Amino acid sequence: MFDNLRNRITSAIRTLPSRKQPTESQIDEAMRQVRLALIEADVALPVIKKFIASVRKKVIHQEMLPPLTPEEMVFGIVQEELTHLLGDNHKPLDLSMATTSTVMVAGLQGSGKTTTVAKIANLLKDEDKDVLLVSVDVHRPAAIDQLRTLSESIGVDCWETDVALRPHETADLAIDHACRVDKDVVIIDTAGRLHVDEELMDELAHLHEIISPQESLLVIDSLTGQDAVNSVSSFDQTLPLTGLVVTKLDSDTRGGALLSACHITGQPVKFIGVGEKIDAIERFHPDRMASRILGKGDFLTLLELARAVSDKEKSDLVKQKLRKGMKLSMVDYRDQLETSQRMGGLKYFVNLMPLMHNRPAD
Repeated sequence: MFDNLRNRITSAIRTLPSRKQPTESQIDEAMRQVRLALIEADVALPVIKKFIASVRKKVIHQEMLPPLTPEEMVFGIVQEELTHLLGDNHKPLDLSMATTSTVMVAGLQGSGKTTTVAKIANLLKDEDKDVLLVSVDVHRPAAIDQLRTLSESIGVDCWETDVALRPHETADLAIDHACRVDKDVVIIDTAGRLHVDEELMDELAHLHEIISPQESLLVIDSLTGQDAVNSVSSFDQTLPLTGLVVTKLDSDTRGGALLSACHITGQPVKFIGVGEKIDAIERFHPDRMASRILGKGDFLTLLELARAVSDKEKSDLVKQKLRKGMKLSMVDYRDQLETSQRMGGLKYFVNLMPLMHNRPAD
């Protein structure tokens, strides 16, 4: 994830002297390299301009404070500004309604919208939320079938959509039913298109006006780069969004869509998709992502994943064996490998670990 961006930013910062205060020309050269890295990552130009100006100002006016080296000082500033760019703090879903909460999910076709709806439902189910899924994409029966299949795979109820009804009528019926049977959350999968068009936007705006959801999420595909930013702008002008979901980050080495989305809309990223499996979704924490981009790892997410997927009884048994100096059996090793796979596999695991870099001599 973001390998090229991480390597370019790291290399740029490491051009600074390791022990003495960098000169303004040295800082400008490092910032030039960071700017190029962000351009290559397909970050929107207004975002790059604001980010570089803020980092440069802080670096120039920051006095070197031993035992920190200039490199460590600049890394800290860049991480702080990346965190700010990504939204500062984690913003959870607002499910505080005394009755049933409603979440409306929009996005272009191919962004992973329907799968994301099921992934969010699966997360909420693990938190003991009773969820109802609803598809109002009456234009594409295949999308309705896809959501029903996904709901069955995670053990969550799915509303039987009548394609003869209009989207807001289907949503109204489903929400009314959910309230009567005391569902905690209704997640509505809206219609998608291959591109933004007036008919889609009118339909979404009308639906939002009728159902007044507590959360209105927009799903964007990180692989589309600047195109994602353009579609975000169009949706943001039509819907009162409350948050974003960025998908396919496991395949994205650039990161432009993620780094630009918050700045463009002013809305927080609430979830990120990190794989195709139904559990390959994370709640988004700006500080953790900034740390990950700079190769410093993300131990908190790693710990949360370990707790979520580990079998406590088996884990305790392994700990007891190790304390007593006993050898682990092949079954123990198999269990540990299975746990690793449930955490996303070795590649994903490595992405959460801090990277080791060799510092070149000055």
